[in-house]
Amino acid sequence: MIEWILSHALLVGSVLVAGMAGVAVLHALLFKQEVRAAIAWVGLIILVPLFGSVLYYLIGINRIRRRAVALRRESEKEPEQSWPGASLIPGDIAKLLEADDEAVELAHLVGNVTKRTLLSGNRVTPLVNGDQAYPAMLEAIDGARTSVVLLTYIFDNDASGRKFLDALVDAVERGVEVRVLIDHVGSRYSRPPISSLLRKRGVRVETFLPTFSTRLPSFNLRNHRKVMVVDGRIGFTGGMNIREDFVLAGGPKHPGMDLHFRVEGPVVTHLQDTFAEDWEFTTGEPLQGDTWFPPLIACGDTVARGIVDGPDADIDVLNFALMGAIACATRSIRIVTPYFLPDAPLVYALNTASLSGLDVDIVIPEKGNLNLVTWAMWGQIRQILGHGCRVWLSPEKPFDHTKLMVVDDYWVLFGSTNWDPRSLRLNFEFNVECYDRKLAASMAELVKSRIRAARRLDLQEVRARKLPARLRDGAARLLTPYL
Repeated sequence: MIEWILSHALLVGSVLVAGMAGVAVLHALLFKQEVRAAIAWVGLIILVPLFGSVLYYLIGINRIRRRAVALRRESEKEPEQSWPGASLIPGDIAKLLEADDEAVELAHLVGNVTKRTLLSGNRVTPLVNGDQAYPAMLEAIDGARTSVVLLTYIFDNDASGRKFLDALVDAVERGVEVRVLIDHVGSRYSRPPISSLLRKRGVRVETFLPTFSTRLPSFNLRNHRKVMVVDGRIGFTGGMNIREDFVLAGGPKHPGMDLHFRVEGPVVTHLQDTFAEDWEFTTGEPLQGDTWFPPLIACGDTVARGIVDGPDADIDVLNFALMGAIACATRSIRIVTPYFLPDAPLVYALNTASLSGLDVDIVIPEKGNLNLVTWAMWGQIRQILGHGCRVWLSPEKPFDHTKLMVVDDYWVLFGSTNWDPRSLRLNFEFNVECYDRKLAASMAELVKSRIRAARRLDLQEVRARKLPARLRDGAARLLTPYL
């Protein structure tokens, strides 16, 4: 009897495993756009059916569908220009940008990809490290009258995090509408999590895509965006999480450098739209009306646009923008990123730009804060060194977490995206493109200052690494799609 039960249980189990594998293979064949990824997944599923099928379900299905909340909010604010041509600004775009034809081409390209209007009349102020960014953000919260929204990946329960906690609680007690959204994985970087303390003190806080939620296997899809908007008028965005490590004056144990920006003007609507869509997706609560979307007026000279990217309907948006910026460059491309694992098309684009005579400078950390990523970077970096691109290694401390790109003397891109597959394919990200010669000049100077503090990496040094290190780096590179 026991033998009969065991034999039939094995038969049923085998049929179930085969069925799971068959469904997973069909899904990979139908929906995996990259041929190499499809081949890899199909091979894994066939060779190790149970493990491969479960792994594919958990991390292989990386796109989710979300309602386009921003597109349905037309009655709540001034509608953007009708499509096609959404990148056009009233008046002559070339005159408004005061830039070369390449800038106009790039503006149209990003407009076609994002389907968002390029907005004039903005003021963008760089804030270096938590030493500048956190006081400015806290001051804005203290002055809030109607609303505060805060979206971040990491919100640590440390000295800096508790300052934000107190400021948000004070705002709630003044009658300000406050909404805080923290990525579920990022919320667990410190104990007890700041989300529980916020909730206990009356602040409306939620976590984005709890891991292993009933809705979908979501632990591999993280919200990496950093957005704060006060009264619908003052925005902050960039690459900085909320944690004490970025306040260098405090002498943290693991110091980090980063860059954030205070944003004012019409483009703040793009920041608020991004938060509102993520908040409604998470909670079902729509944010509408003047409390969240007041009329905005011009207050500066920067032409800007928010760029939303994620593993949903916005997938590959930033990839197109990066490729377009590289293609439109005529003099220089400057990149600062903590993690540099670009895919083959981006590598070819950067190498092509360098071979055509452009100055291509890439600043990355000498030693990263994630060993696997650092090893994979060393395993891949030779692909970018053989054709004239210059790679600069910034000192180990403080760890440079900055995410910045400057093209020629007119275009700046900043935000939350790293140059790696996780940011470009798996994470929800937010960036801002700016057409502003003055801002571009100041950001180019910032990159030059980072280069002066760095050392240049050449191909000979990479090739001279010891065999065990090269083997380790090559093995780590195989994990690149999910680092």
